[in-house]
Amino acid sequence: MPSRYRQTATLSPTDAAYIAGLVDGEGTISLTRRHRDDERQLVISISNTESPLLDFVLKAVGAGKITRKRTYSNNHSPGLTYAINNRQALDLLRQIAPYLRTYKVQRAKLVLDHYLELTPRNGKYSSEIREARKQWVEQFLALAPRHAVKSPESSY
Repeated sequence: MPSRYRQTATLSPTDAAYIAGLVDGEGTISLTRRHRDDERQLVISISNTESPLLDFVLKAVGAGKITRKRTYSNNHSPGLTYAINNRQALDLLRQIAPYLRTYKVQRAKLVLDHYLELTPRNGKYSSEIREARKQWVEQFLALAPRHAVKSPESSY
């Protein structure tokens, strides 16, 4: 049965490393909520003011979207954000994880090791999974730059 989700493209090692560098420098690996009562969803995003850069990422990955941010002053360049969510983001993360170099290495490892087991596809969480997921989210969110080791080694 074919997947109803758009698949990410298989990246060359060069493109995977380049996109990992963008995520390390200009991006995020985060767990966000769309609505207050929703469970957190995996999101990988890259913000930049250069449209060709984010167009390259979108084309290379083959999934995700680019949104424009409002400018409130003529002195500001229009901001853009590439974002990819959930299982597509997980697929992208599998490909770029070996090339990450910041604290995001630890976030990637935590996501790759536990996201699928703690995120039922049907959205129905048992009390055990809900509690384990709550602890996992807290652990994930604690991995921020101020908690990062100065030079984490990639474990992939």
